[in-house]
Amino acid sequence: MSHSKRLGMVLLAGITVMVFSVVASAQTLKVQGLITGRSGSKMILKTNDSPKLVVQLTDETQVGQVQGLLKARRKQMSMAALIPGLAVQVEGMYNAQNELVATKVSFKGSDLQQAQSVQAGLSETAAQSQQNQEELAKQNAELKAQNEALQQQQAQLTEQQKQQAANKAAIEAAVARFGQLNDYYILDEVTVLFGNGQTKVDPKYIPQLTALAEKAKTVNGYMVQVKGYASSVGSASLNQKLSEDRANNVANILMQQGHIPLTNMLAPGAMGESRQIGNDTTAEGQAQNRRVVVRVLQNKGIAGI
Repeated sequence: MSHSKRLGMVLLAGITVMVFSVVASAQTLKVQGLITGRSGSKMILKTNDSPKLVVQLTDETQVGQVQGLLKARRKQMSMAALIPGLAVQVEGMYNAQNELVATKVSFKGSDLQQAQSVQAGLSETAAQSQQNQEELAKQNAELKAQNEALQQQQAQLTEQQKQQAANKAAIEAAVARFGQLNDYYILDEVTVLFGNGQTKVDPKYIPQLTALAEKAKTVNGYMVQVKGYASSVGSASLNQKLSEDRANNVANILMQQGHIPLTNMLAPGAMGESRQIGNDTTAEGQAQNRRVVVRVLQNKGIAGI
């Protein structure tokens, strides 16, 4: 075989390898992981290979809930169902920024329910943690004053300081435990009240909701959370439906009149008779419990990317 023929075969083989490499790199990937944050059209996924995989959502991204014993059926879902704490499988391809552009996102209904339950308790946990931190700061100030004024009681003060350190470590551990999944700043809040059995939003609340929407748009990486509640008057199933309809109606106003994109909305929560704030044996307490709470949130982890 002549030298020119051998050179041609080598070049042909090299081109063939390059073509197969390009084709292989363009194939769709499947990644499984846990959503740890949402920022508009981007979400952060924790996988076995990456603690912080950025996934890009688009208008063409298909979101579905797998159903059936063999997970063969798929129920189309809103993109708002993609909340922190949800285990998902993402199909897509990487872009030039090394972000996974999702074509499909799938999850199980049981995983969605679990993620929603976790989110429901996070705000209460964060409030208690803040209260504990403020109490700790107050105690530290008192101990410093005692140390300056009562040097003769140094031994007793040292024991108190050790106790303070233990309390601080316990509080920080609680913050780390509950703050890793969904560490949000609450930047604004509006409460919408409803009449007995009513789901239509009183027009007087629309200016408040649109003002909240405008403020939200000034926040980098904002998310809007909507949770509906009902009093315990009547059946539990009816109250669950009332809280769901109330939350959906408020969410529609935020999207249609406040022009909040769907990618910046967390899934509206129907809390039913849970978390009563008023005495349901009185008319005043019942009125307080028939409510929808809207919050503007900023994820502390997402804000840094």
